Amino acid sequence: MTDAVPGHQLITRKRWLALYVLCLGDLMIVLDSSIVNVALPSIQSDLGFSQSALAWVVNAYLLTFGGFLLLSGRLGDLLGNKRVFQGGVVSFTIASVACGLAPSSELLVVGRAIQGLGGAAVSAVALSLIMGLFTDPAERAKAMGFFGFVMSGGGAVGVLLGGVLTGLFSWHWIFLVNVPVGIGVWLAAKRILPEDEVVPDAARLDVPGAVLITGALMLSVYAIVGGNEAGWTSARTIALLGSSVVLILVFLHREARVANPLVPLRLFTLRNVAISQIVGVLWAGAMFAWFFLAALYLQLVLSYSALEVGLAFIPTSVVMAYCSLKLSDRVVMRFGIRKPLTAGLLLAAASLALFARAPVDGHFLTDVLPSMLLLGAGAGIAFNPVLLAAMGDVEPHESGLASGVVNTSFMMGGALGLAVFVSLSTSRESSLLADGSSHVEALNGGLQLAFAAGAVAALAAAVIGGAFLRPKPMRDLDTHGEPVEAAEAA
Repeated sequence: MTDAVPGHQLITRKRWLALYVLCLGDLMIVLDSSIVNVALPSIQSDLGFSQSALAWVVNAYLLTFGGFLLLSGRLGDLLGNKRVFQGGVVSFTIASVACGLAPSSELLVVGRAIQGLGGAAVSAVALSLIMGLFTDPAERAKAMGFFGFVMSGGGAVGVLLGGVLTGLFSWHWIFLVNVPVGIGVWLAAKRILPEDEVVPDAARLDVPGAVLITGALMLSVYAIVGGNEAGWTSARTIALLGSSVVLILVFLHREARVANPLVPLRLFTLRNVAISQIVGVLWAGAMFAWFFLAALYLQLVLSYSALEVGLAFIPTSVVMAYCSLKLSDRVVMRFGIRKPLTAGLLLAAASLALFARAPVDGHFLTDVLPSMLLLGAGAGIAFNPVLLAAMGDVEPHESGLASGVVNTSFMMGGALGLAVFVSLSTSRESSLLADGSSHVEALNGGLQLAFAAGAVAALAAAVIGGAFLRPKPMRDLDTHGEPVEAAEAA
């Protein structure tokens, strides 16, 4: 008996070490979606990007990242999550070197596209690996709190790190900082992550289905990120979105009939999976918009430097870290999934609503900090239950695919939400300029409308999640080893 206790402690310690490795690997990926934003003016100046071409520093990453999430998740189920995770870390790290040392704009864009491929592989399977490592409800809730902070807090940390590295050194370091981290993650993953358990007969990939859905996702991302520039009713945007819809319909037709589908359609008949995707799309759209628009408000309206913008996001990061790592698992185990999810999303909606009234001559303490604190608390509390609800009904052998679906909904929701809210902001800004407002007043008026729209999206996510999710009751073990229910609203 005494020998069993140290053995159990060793296994437990190894599980938590594995969690830290997975979270660090995914943090690299999440950071890269926001760390670039603050450095874009420096990149444009050094490499001679035109204004329109500069968007491809972001778009190339989003295109491959969003397009390959589902395929990467399925490959994790078929080839092994550990193998796919390590492969993604390698490709992302090599691409980071290429981006950091890129001598031309073309090579930087190519490097960003390869980063997106690696990022898709890492993100698609990390959540699945965590679900497999932690089967005890209390431990799983705590582990998901860590992972939730990485996914939600990574955006704030990215803005902070991007501002610090660009302000103190140069934009090259926003990419090169990934190299030692990537090497460390790969070495630790090789040693600590459990070996893959792959069923030989299941190792069949629906190649036509993979081509169809990857093409559909890439076309839709391309249409969304270019919608504001080309116009949402332009022939290009309509043709791209129409082509994406056609590919999705063909994909669904195939998946309903093929023996080994890439995405078993019954996955979407699971109530909590389907509702979680809707909540995820709305929530990601609001959160992506908050990070992007808040940085714009600080830089273009309040005239903050890149370093000052990064430092301004510290309160969000600190509060989000506390709520994710210390509070989220406790409230989930005590109140279940729906109540914390609804409360967190309502706090996020309040945060966006506060920014919707931020004036041109705003002050940090009165007009910025309250919103920063509310968003940190809301995201820190809500992300854990969103992930638990999305993954709770999925069979273990399809957890990689489900992880890819979850990440795809967040990615597509973020890209679509950001595009729509920026479009609203631009339209409002143009209208105010035509009415005689100054440039700064018009810009701020546009941002206020976008923040208000984001608040509506977060509020809708809270209402839908609270009203329609029916998660399984959270269970814990009593002192006799018998399962007992934690609270969950009926």
